[in-house]
Amino acid sequence: MRRETLLNAAIALGLLAVPLWAWSAGEPFTITLATRAAILALAGVGLNLALGLGGLVSLGHAAFFGVGGYAMGILAHHAQTFAPLDLGLFTVAGTKSMPVIWLTAMVFSALAALAIGALSLRTSGVYFIMITLAFGQMFYYFAISWPAYGGEDGLSIWVRNGFPGLNTLDPIQFFAICYVLLMAALVLSAVIARSPFGLALNAARQVPQRVETVGIPVYRVRLVAFVISGTITGLAGALFADLNRFVSPSMFSWQLSGELIVFIILGGTARLFGPVAGACLFVALEHWLGGLSDYWHIYLGALLLGVVLFARGGLIGTLAGREVAHD
Repeated sequence: MRRETLLNAAIALGLLAVPLWAWSAGEPFTITLATRAAILALAGVGLNLALGLGGLVSLGHAAFFGVGGYAMGILAHHAQTFAPLDLGLFTVAGTKSMPVIWLTAMVFSALAALAIGALSLRTSGVYFIMITLAFGQMFYYFAISWPAYGGEDGLSIWVRNGFPGLNTLDPIQFFAICYVLLMAALVLSAVIARSPFGLALNAARQVPQRVETVGIPVYRVRLVAFVISGTITGLAGALFADLNRFVSPSMFSWQLSGELIVFIILGGTARLFGPVAGACLFVALEHWLGGLSDYWHIYLGALLLGVVLFARGGLIGTLAGREVAHD
């Protein structure tokens, strides 16, 4: 455990050191890459709660990522156009405040996760995977057919939203916000994994019949985990939209859901820093190999195949020298 703890600390410090170096060297693009890695890692941390701890393979987690992104886009759009959002019985003013936007994104992502999870978790295995995928695609096509907010073309935000006391247009300050939120999510994930709830969720993944026998409602435990997972992923979606100052239906795509799963597998399923290591590796490969070839995903696929066949503990499991059983 000590070896993995040291490895986790090295990853956390490395993710922090790269943008600090880039800031001192005057390389804002590198800071943006690190920010992208931190945000995708945050989304992966959310999914890892459901997939790694609960064994719930969701191919529709991009739905929560997109809900968070559109929550940001809609609120910021109405703030920049000075047009309140008309909800029929009442109107809601837009806002450029990040804390308000984050709270809104998390609430709506949690509600979406509650609705999707309440139906999807009545199934298991491949049926659960396909139902979550179907929900994700429903959100995707709804966004395409929503002309009020850009439809297929998406929605641009002119200026990045604000955070009290910080200049969010400064890349290093925006990275600091994303990094702190990522660390907070990791702490929350560690607390949940060691709590009685986390132990019950882990047991429900391995032997659900025995968990039911001792009086623990497996369905309810999984649903709570799914909602927490979706909430964290929704927060990541709001940050991602703020990073790009743009939201589009692609944030709901099943390809993004697949990428989140890839992060976790590359880093190490059920490993605390697995999504962080996987997201950093993915962004690095996307940047370096993408400049060499348009078909860089071939190399990513080969790497993923190697991890699945020869290093099931992922990057962290291989370096730490100990695997977590998932069967």
